[in-house]
Amino acid sequence: MQLFKLKTTVSRFDTFAEFACTFDLGANDLVLTHDFLYKSFIERLGLKCLFVMLEKYGQGEPSDEMINRIIADVANSKYDRVVAIGGGTVIDVSKLLAINFVTNVADAFERKVPIVKEKRLITVPTTCGTGSEMTNITIAELKSKNTKMGLADDALLPDDAVLIPELLMGLPFKFFAFSAIDALIHATESYVSPKSNPYTQMYCREAISIIVDVFSNIAAKGADYYKERLEDMLIASNYAGIAFGNTGVGAVHALSYPLGGVYHVPHGEANYQFFTKVFKLYSEKKPCGIIREVNSLYAKLLNTSEDMVYIKLDELLGHMISKNSLRFYGMQQSDIDSFTGSVLLGQQRLLNNNYAPFSEDDIRGIYTELF
Repeated sequence: MQLFKLKTTVSRFDTFAEFACTFDLGANDLVLTHDFLYKSFIERLGLKCLFVMLEKYGQGEPSDEMINRIIADVANSKYDRVVAIGGGTVIDVSKLLAINFVTNVADAFERKVPIVKEKRLITVPTTCGTGSEMTNITIAELKSKNTKMGLADDALLPDDAVLIPELLMGLPFKFFAFSAIDALIHATESYVSPKSNPYTQMYCREAISIIVDVFSNIAAKGADYYKERLEDMLIASNYAGIAFGNTGVGAVHALSYPLGGVYHVPHGEANYQFFTKVFKLYSEKKPCGIIREVNSLYAKLLNTSEDMVYIKLDELLGHMISKNSLRFYGMQQSDIDSFTGSVLLGQQRLLNNNYAPFSEDDIRGIYTELF
């Protein structure tokens, strides 16, 4: 049984200019990024790359419509490498630009076409949460199905992940908070995955320890403290990506996808709504497994007892950013049943990775309580 793999090379540079020089960015590179990153860090270098600005194709997280438009626009361009400079949306889209040409990415997500890697993929994260630079997973909203779907295939693995703390300097606190909470969720879900093992647990423990320490200092010293720990957070997010890239995630992500797909709630923010509720239920349903180790770790980091872990964790995360009821996002009472059905029908890949099995009533109960 395979326990662990790490095929992506990780590099670190102080500045974007150092990275561009070392990787010899040029005319044979397609660079997917944001306009504000281009103007702040890239434009002055005069690079001859083919630049694609995500804003041209829409705002928010990736959808099949957005990705199809980008694919159509670059279809006749010649490039050997895809370079993603941005957050989770940019990196997830770039993975689909590096595989064999498809006119409708829904065909790839539904496995109607083979997934074959054709371009070298270099990913440069500019948030500290997605971990996508280390995984073989891409996520998109399939508008025709009113939900998000994930596609997991080793052809999507980046060849290089490049960490450049400079690129996070302008990250607004709100985006830092949601992406960092997402990284914490990745590490925690990975820790209790059925595929969890001593190798992935090592990365999970370190990621959780770093992130909780940063959050605790933010609670004590104020929001500006995060600027002192950007490199630590990049590394913690990367650790979490390595872990869940090997183990997968579970119910937190599964339950968040309909909320994100229907009401366009950003990925990290949607996950945040379900995090502690899912883990409380895990602890009730299967208290004697590896979750005891997770709860013990959190109790030590939060200086509390194991039975108070999720109360204290909610308090700590609340210092970062407030959690909302699901109705805050526009969710309707009638969505409880439709979301439950959507999860059971479309997210079995994630539900099969749960720490403890969730019944239909369990899923409906979580939506009902959080509504």
